[in-house]
Amino acid sequence: MEFDVAVIGAGPAGLQAALHAARKKVKVCVLGKVNNSALLKAEIENYFGTEPRSGREMLEITAKAAAGFGAVLMEEDLLNIEMEGEAFKLKTESLKEITVKAVVLAPGISRKKLNVEGEKEYHGLGVSYCATCDCNFFKKKTVAVLGDASMAASAALLLREYASKVYWVAKEFKASPELMDKVKGTDIEMVQAWPSKIHGDQVVRGMLLDNGRDLVLDGVFIELGAKGVADLAMEVNIFPDENGYIAVNRHCATDTPGVFACGDVTGLPWQLAKAVGEGCVAGLSAAAYVRKEKE
Repeated sequence: MEFDVAVIGAGPAGLQAALHAARKKVKVCVLGKVNNSALLKAEIENYFGTEPRSGREMLEITAKAAAGFGAVLMEEDLLNIEMEGEAFKLKTESLKEITVKAVVLAPGISRKKLNVEGEKEYHGLGVSYCATCDCNFFKKKTVAVLGDASMAASAALLLREYASKVYWVAKEFKASPELMDKVKGTDIEMVQAWPSKIHGDQVVRGMLLDNGRDLVLDGVFIELGAKGVADLAMEVNIFPDENGYIAVNRHCATDTPGVFACGDVTGLPWQLAKAVGEGCVAGLSAAAYVRKEKE
């Protein structure tokens, strides 16, 4: 599949970017799930003087508008981005491959936590939220990946290339059928359970599960949501700052040509007005970048 612009994230920044890029008559796809947006359950009371309305309603209105201008909302998450010359190749959770000329990063910043004993204490000491960032530290070691969806499956497959043993732990296994088949074709051990405690000494040594099993581990990778900012950024040669934000200029362009970013990923304030404004700028900038490449 080929598009001009891929927008990563289906929240207010991503949908606004898609809308404005599509209005410029470039082919736009949106990767992400509207129902995963942090805005979904919010009540909006301070946006441009409008009457209060639900976040769900605002997302639905904007998604409909973006689609009306021709943007394709794919309702699936991104697995990875590869740079190929001046183009970008994206792979989705259903293993679709998409080639684009420009990318807008608008995934939000939240990383879901387990909220179990030991998670906070061992963060950076064996507990990680970024398989792409930290896989190299676990060569020939034993690790567990936690999460029930496609990103957890993708992380387990990546870590299998480095670690000697990989457990995939989930209450239920809900990854796409394509990824489930890939996992089942490996020696990744699928464990249907959930952690009650991560333990160790100076570093992680194991994880106790709610079925009584105690896994001996060197690392725990928590993959409870869509791909995070750090993972996405590093795949396109961008390194977030110490707070996890992506630096952009006034056109919402990053240091990597053809890659733009908007919304919460660029820093405070985490406000709808900022997300929508930056989404507009990023969408217009991405479209202008593509149209220039066509000339």
